[in-house]
Amino acid sequence: MSKRVGLIIVFGLLFLAVSAQETWNYAAVDKKSHELYQKKKWAELIKYSNDARNHGIDFFYLQARSGIAYYNLKLYRKSTKWFLKAYENDQSFEWLQEYLYYSLVFGGRTTEALKYAKNFTPAFQQKINYAPAKISRIAFEGGYSFNPDFDKIKGIAYHEQLDVGDNYGEAYFLENYHFESFDLSHQLAPGVSINHNFTYLGLNKEEQVYWGSQNEFPIKVNQFQYFINPYFVLGKKWYVSPSVSIVWGNTELYLGNYDPNTFYVSSLKYSDFIYTTSSWSHFGNFSPGAEINFANIFDVSFTQMSAWICYYPFSNTNFYITPRVYFRGDKAESLGYNTFEVSGGIQLGPVHLYGKYLNGDMRNFIESAGYVISNFPGSSDQKIMGSLYFPTGKKYQFVFRYINQNITENYQVYTSGVKSNSLEYNYVKHTITAGISWNF
Repeated sequence: MSKRVGLIIVFGLLFLAVSAQETWNYAAVDKKSHELYQKKKWAELIKYSNDARNHGIDFFYLQARSGIAYYNLKLYRKSTKWFLKAYENDQSFEWLQEYLYYSLVFGGRTTEALKYAKNFTPAFQQKINYAPAKISRIAFEGGYSFNPDFDKIKGIAYHEQLDVGDNYGEAYFLENYHFESFDLSHQLAPGVSINHNFTYLGLNKEEQVYWGSQNEFPIKVNQFQYFINPYFVLGKKWYVSPSVSIVWGNTELYLGNYDPNTFYVSSLKYSDFIYTTSSWSHFGNFSPGAEINFANIFDVSFTQMSAWICYYPFSNTNFYITPRVYFRGDKAESLGYNTFEVSGGIQLGPVHLYGKYLNGDMRNFIESAGYVISNFPGSSDQKIMGSLYFPTGKKYQFVFRYINQNITENYQVYTSGVKSNSLEYNYVKHTITAGISWNF
């Protein structure tokens, strides 16, 4: 009996000791969290802060210390949550403004950071070169795309395979093209910016016409594109980004006359139009978004929609991955699944690598809110892109890209001016680009 009483007393004392250790109040939490902060025990500070909140204790300095702990572990997106909570309680501390600003920037939320910066102290605004309206970026990029199977494809006797005979057969084989692009971005107001892009693209093709006999004509296509894209933050973290892309071009085609082996030159002008609205937000390590496009390309009107979610597993922009699903519909086909995309980036020292893979039915396909448009006369079922970014100095950044894309086009046969037969041919288009940007 005495042993049992002794055990009860021992366990009772242990329970009282543990209870004493787990006594939670403002003074104790403030003291302990400050000690952990001074000793830079960041992981322990995070755990202790969470335990304190589970006991109903939270206050300005605990929020700020939690943010600093996450920040020093480079978990910037997690740190932002606590800096924002602390900032809502007291906006006067410049050190908190600095932590909040850089946690947003390093977490991939620069537009929000600039929106908050309008209320920062003049000294810190000067430190980050803040201005309510300014040019933020200028960039130039050029590229060259080529079809390595050009000679092989144009040498195939499609007219014999399709038995064109007295009918009319034609195809337009891509040889290569080059493009030059200029970008300008500027901030109109805190949290409101706008991007402009102008691109020229010069294509070299070979028009192959069978009309009585086979004839080949080199043709050149001049294409221009203007893209405008304002974007802004609604409320605290809801991004909205409408955009308009206008494409126009011209070429000269050789068309069969009434009599076989006779041709005339026809000037062709065309234009395409794309309107897009995108919206996204940030929730911890996730950033979901959606986009809708209304387009008219090659006189075909259609709607394209997509949804994505960007995941930052390390709570910063050192590594991220974004799966995305596209849907498409027009008058002939109801809205349905179209293409799957996965993209991602990784930071290796000063170098940033970005990659993208797409698989689906990419006919007149729209990417990047209308910034990239596949308006060639065919389709693609696969596209792979890799980009390499690296800075030089404080304001300059170089980029190199490689794009590999499968293309399917058609040799068409016409009987009395009506399409009567066709044959697919395939090739892989390779594109190499390089560019430089100035960031202000």
